[in-house]
Amino acid sequence: MKLSYPLTAVMVALLGNTAHAAPFSLDYIGQNIVTSGTVFNGTTVGGLSGIDYDSANGRYLAISDDRSTFNPARYYDLSLNLAQFNKNVAPGAAGVTFNSVTTILAPGGSPFAANTVDPESMRLHKGSLFWTNEGQRSGTGFQNPTVREMNLNGSYVRDFAVPTYYNPSGSAIALTAGDKGIRNNLAFESLTFSNNGNTLYTATENSLAQDDPLPATVANGSESRVLAFDVASGNAIGEYVYMTDAVVDAPNPTNAFATNGLVELLNIPGLSDSFIAVERSFSAGIPGTGNNIRLYLTSLSNASNLLGVDDLDNTPTYTSMSKELLLDLSTLTNSDGSALALDNIEAITWGETFNGNPTLILASDNNFSATQFTQFLAFEVKAVPLPAAFPLFGTALLGLGMNGWRRKGRKLA
Repeated sequence: MKLSYPLTAVMVALLGNTAHAAPFSLDYIGQNIVTSGTVFNGTTVGGLSGIDYDSANGRYLAISDDRSTFNPARYYDLSLNLAQFNKNVAPGAAGVTFNSVTTILAPGGSPFAANTVDPESMRLHKGSLFWTNEGQRSGTGFQNPTVREMNLNGSYVRDFAVPTYYNPSGSAIALTAGDKGIRNNLAFESLTFSNNGNTLYTATENSLAQDDPLPATVANGSESRVLAFDVASGNAIGEYVYMTDAVVDAPNPTNAFATNGLVELLNIPGLSDSFIAVERSFSAGIPGTGNNIRLYLTSLSNASNLLGVDDLDNTPTYTSMSKELLLDLSTLTNSDGSALALDNIEAITWGETFNGNPTLILASDNNFSATQFTQFLAFEVKAVPLPAAFPLFGTALLGLGMNGWRRKGRKLA
């Protein structure tokens, strides 16, 4: 990810936690909404699950999670005019312009066939695009998750070496003793680089089947795995656990669909081994959209490196990544005071400057549903005066390093 401004002293405020003050704050600028069914260059716009800013060209690149069902797997080049963003209930889409669309190609050079790929996240680095394919675990078949590099024209470059214990095996429901690998639709949703660009991180949305008896529920969170690769070699060099929250709201009825998971990571310039984590909780049948989005500050500091541990129950005790709440998006309001309706936010990037300050941009995956929408949210990032902020922030990092979650191993029933 290339940035045209320094972000060393820019961090999201730890809202509601004065003991862990951070050296920047987030000011909500507003939103734009692209309606479902919008067509651009013969493709249906939607499923935007990852976004990154290309500062050299002043544009954004967003990957669609279309499994080559509506159109071939693809990514979009788009521009945002933040002056057109607002806090209205019906904000319009005047600030969003789609410039081009590029087909993502399989290793053989052809577009992906229907239901053979599930793109989820994408980052630009040194003229290449790096992206995740979530894989699949369902009654229609199993597909291994992948992390890949491609050229800007969508052509294949290489695969990264994902450990084999991520590959799905056993039952399709991932709830049977002996099941291993990713859970369906709960795999590689995240992608980000280290600040020096030498390490690439991805993460599962929830635990692997062998790590936990259940994915996240109203009663419990889930042990997502954060996997680190050496960019030069493509080999895995680290693996850590990020503990998600439980599902925020009980669905209605109580047996209806509900989920919460880690859907994106974003590196924080100036802070090594630290990220913004996006957790998205959804519960069916409740008032509003059913979505609850939270941003966390998370760190690898003091977290156990579990690379090669195929089942977390084989490690009696370990320390997970620390996390502190940055922002609960349910606190955002429209200009009329009403609560901001949130769609399925799954994408995050540092963006262009606004009023001389950096921005943070979020985007939603509308699931190609007529009842959802493609939502862009913009925040202005403002630094707190440095002499006061840095000592406090040093204290915050020390506290974060002590807050990792230690877990006693257990076996699946």
